[in-house]
Amino acid sequence: MVRITFIDIEGTVRPVDGEVGSTVMETAIKHGVPGIEAECGGACACSTCHVYIDEAWREKVGPASPMEEDMLDFAYALKPNSRLSCQIKVTEGLNGLIVRTPERQA
Repeated sequence: MVRITFIDIEGTVRPVDGEVGSTVMETAIKHGVPGIEAECGGACACSTCHVYIDEAWREKVGPASPMEEDMLDFAYALKPNSRLSCQIKVTEGLNGLIVRTPERQA
C-alpha cells in the first residue's frame, strides 16, 4: 500500500492507503475523500478530479499529458501544480504523496 495524504481547503488532513496500479482519483473515491467528484469515472473527459500536487512531489508525479492539459483548461482555480487525479497512477515511488483539493470542482 502507498500512503497518500489529501488536504482540503479548510486544512483537514486525510491520510489514506492506495493500491499500486490504481489512480489517485480511484483511491480518493474508495476512501470517500470529499472534493473529488470524478464525474467521468477517470476517462480524462472532465476536470472534476482536479487536485494540487504538493510542490515537493511535482517532479516525482511528473507533468500532465497533452490530453490532460486540455481538460485542465476547464478546472476551477488552475495553478502550475494542478493535475487531474485520474491521470496519476499510484506507484511505490509516490508513497507519502500530498495532494490538496480545490475549493470546488468545475
